[in-house]
Amino acid sequence: MSSQENSEENLPSEQEPAHGAVEPADDPFADPGLPAHKPRIQDIDERAAKRSERVVAFLFTLSMLATIGFIASYVIFPVDKIIFVFPFGHVSALNFSLGLTLGVALFTIGAGAVHWARTLMSDVEMPADRHPIEAPAEVKAQVLADFAAGAAESGFGRRKLIRTTMFGAMAMVPLAGVMLLRDLGPLPEKKLRKTLWARGKVLINMNTNQPLRPEDVAVGSLTFAMPQGLSESDEDFQTQIAKAALMIVRIQPDNIKDKKEREWAHDGIVAFSKICTHVGCPISLYEQQTHHVLCPCHQSTFDLSDGARVIFGPAGHPLPQLRIGVNGEGNLEALGDFAEPVGPAFWERG
Repeated sequence: MSSQENSEENLPSEQEPAHGAVEPADDPFADPGLPAHKPRIQDIDERAAKRSERVVAFLFTLSMLATIGFIASYVIFPVDKIIFVFPFGHVSALNFSLGLTLGVALFTIGAGAVHWARTLMSDVEMPADRHPIEAPAEVKAQVLADFAAGAAESGFGRRKLIRTTMFGAMAMVPLAGVMLLRDLGPLPEKKLRKTLWARGKVLINMNTNQPLRPEDVAVGSLTFAMPQGLSESDEDFQTQIAKAALMIVRIQPDNIKDKKEREWAHDGIVAFSKICTHVGCPISLYEQQTHHVLCPCHQSTFDLSDGARVIFGPAGHPLPQLRIGVNGEGNLEALGDFAEPVGPAFWERG
């Protein structure tokens, strides 16, 4: 007998199924082998169902309270307040409270929905047969009917307590996102409109902590100054210097193109905010020949000989200028505050 004949004999016949194979059932809708459905306690005891309903309502109510706590945290805790939280150590009170309350608000909505589905909604197994992707009209009608039946079985229309608290929780959670809009500007306080600069404030060299005199500023040099009375030991030093940091440059008066800049300068010494108007980075790069300053973060470039206007980069407006003069002791002093807010624009800025 040839090897081909042997191989053909070893092949299973068309009439006999291969070893271990299961013959297909004649009935396409036969029982797929799911175990018998076991009712839950909530399905047969209305008191248990009421308890589950109260649990779901409690979770939704807790979500609402957490959302209120999120909003309250924005009002109560200052940005710089530090608290000790075990086991995290010293953390920002604002960040910790915002994360905790928002996490609880979102978690309890999800937990409430899961508990509702597991204890009160129908859990009867419904095997679905495969069908073409495009459903016929009768299947579409059946889907709508099943949806209506599922809605009725969920008790959504009958259990008003769950429905009311769920709507309340879902309506209040977006308020947390609305509160985040506060960070787009200093509303309701005018923290960015005023700095420590005022008439008579002497310009203090940030390197020497000594008053600046006109002869200390050479043509083409770049010097940084802060207002008199501000010290690095002050508790709010970082907050104040972030608004009041000053950049001092001396330019030949004939090279100053902007009329207002020339009038607000003293013998070619001009003072501009050091804070970039793009995202608030400190400017520190100066090019003597072109009188341009460059922000190292995103390359916004300003022309200090032409009102510090933007000539390149993403910054939206010129650097604010500080009007300066000389007092009776020969020191450079401010003749007022900046005419406009320093740093990036914010939504309620006029």
